[in-house]
Amino acid sequence: MSVSDLAFWVIGGLLTLAALLALVRIVRGPSVLDRVVGTDVLVSIVVCALGTEAALTRHSTTLPILISLSLVAFVGAVAVARFVARDRDTAPGQDEVAQAGRVLTASGSVGPPAGLDSEHATEAGPDVSPDGRMSRGDDLADNRADPEETS
Repeated sequence: MSVSDLAFWVIGGLLTLAALLALVRIVRGPSVLDRVVGTDVLVSIVVCALGTEAALTRHSTTLPILISLSLVAFVGAVAVARFVARDRDTAPGQDEVAQAGRVLTASGSVGPPAGLDSEHATEAGPDVSPDGRMSRGDDLADNRADPEETS
């Protein structure tokens, strides 16, 4: 048995073990993000296996497959993360009035836009509505009334 054969079996065994552990994470979850991370790890393991095969056999025919698979995995993981973050920003029970004056990011609501505090978010000026969007000004007077003070 040569050194390259021994390396092939050792690397193959380690990659198989890592793939099984990634499959366990995909099946057990418990959240969507855990499953996405498990899938991304599994794709990375496949890319490593293909790279190992290409290195040990000394041919470069799998290089386009490696690049394509890596690109698809990256774009897929980013897309899922973006949609999950969007779902978490608009949790059930929160409406647009509750989000007024807040800046939404991928990690959640971080506070009012620069120059605004949460109590006086409507006092940004004549052309800015409470949620930070531009308005004509005539509907701004309606937005300044606090619904809690009127009841």
